[in-house]
Amino acid sequence: MDCLACRNNDLLPELPPRERVAEDPHWRVAHAFDTSLPGWLVLLPRRHVTSIAELTGAEAATLGVWQVRLARALRAVTGCAKTYVIQFAEQDGFEHVHFHVVPRMPDLPADRRGPRVFGYLHPPDDQLLDEHRRDELAVALRTRLDADVPPD
Repeated sequence: MDCLACRNNDLLPELPPRERVAEDPHWRVAHAFDTSLPGWLVLLPRRHVTSIAELTGAEAATLGVWQVRLARALRAVTGCAKTYVIQFAEQDGFEHVHFHVVPRMPDLPADRRGPRVFGYLHPPDDQLLDEHRRDELAVALRTRLDADVPPD
């Protein structure tokens, strides 16, 4: 099995900020690598899981907490109006369960709202967020997450 998420999870201490926005014993947060939308995050289990039904009780118990914390951090850092949380894990090479946590900016065009937000993935090379920008966002988000108290 060749799983990018697992390979990166195995390298956790060596990962750049964009691949290690935040983590705990069960989850890792990364900035999406193939997007033009600043703040597009991916929440991944630290172990190989291909179905939500396979999550342990501990993973499941913290999933919602992570989603809320990331939404709050994205609102503080990007000024988004809300966040979308999406999970498919169907694309070849990306079957490892992962949740897209996507900032929906106040001025997002109508033709990019809802599931059409995926139009921000796989953009032309000249529109991709570069590694430096993703690292900047990751550091700002980590700082915000470190200051945040998890929801009750």
